[in-house]
Amino acid sequence: MDNVAPDQARAALDAAERARQQVAAEVGLPRWYWWGMAGGWLVLGAIGELGPQWLTIVATVAFGMGHSTVASRLLDGRRRTDRLQVSAAVAGRRTPIVVIGMLLGLVALTVGAALALNADGARHPTIWAAVLIAAIIGFGGPEILRTLRHWVHA
Repeated sequence: MDNVAPDQARAALDAAERARQQVAAEVGLPRWYWWGMAGGWLVLGAIGELGPQWLTIVATVAFGMGHSTVASRLLDGRRRTDRLQVSAAVAGRRTPIVVIGMLLGLVALTVGAALALNADGARHPTIWAAVLIAAIIGFGGPEILRTLRHWVHA
């Protein structure tokens, strides 16, 4: 190590930092998480449209409890695959906040879409709003999370 030139040391440190950033960019939640959430969104939309109010409340609470159980294990984003688990310093400590913010935004978008569809006279606006948001979650969840993490430097 005594014969390492400063430019070689800088190049090695830069390479290590690039590798760390590449791993951090891959931090996220597994694809099945997003499709599971999309399925739950659809079920909640159908229950909200067709079921009694008490069932909607019970289903919403059950979905919230189930999601929090799964998310408590995955929400830090450090276990995207079984093959890799990165440290919290690499994953970023803001990832759970970003996911929660994303979920709140999706809820607001669902309500807004349902209200717009209802105002337009659509039949079953809650179900159609749930279908729209479930498609966004299932197909775009990882990409949305990656973009939001980038925006907040998480």
